[in-house]
Amino acid sequence: MTKTLKDIAAALHLDVRTGEHLLARTVTGGYAGDLLSDVLAHARKGSVWITLQTHTNIVAVASAKELCGIIVVNGRTPEEATLRKAGEEDIPIMVSTLSTYDVVCQLCEMGVKNGEGV
Repeated sequence: MTKTLKDIAAALHLDVRTGEHLLARTVTGGYAGDLLSDVLAHARKGSVWITLQTHTNIVAVASAKELCGIIVVNGRTPEEATLRKAGEEDIPIMVSTLSTYDVVCQLCEMGVKNGEGV
């Protein structure tokens, strides 16, 4: 079953910080990582990215890879400049109090995979 960012935000009780009007986007996979070069090399278009990074460069990476959104974990607060840039670039940013591991586990339980075969 296809999942949207809205489905994920509701199921994981995410705090949507930017891009609420974009939550109908289909999630084609997921990628968890905090090393930006790794995300650039391996994340797939349409994936939701799980990270603890909060600076503006996450928006540039998400935009370059055409990711559908970003989930910031551990209750971290994205910088104001990051939220502004995400709004300009149409990148939804959501925040979870959960750890990366817990978010990934819940996404897997929802049927969100790594994007292969999509």
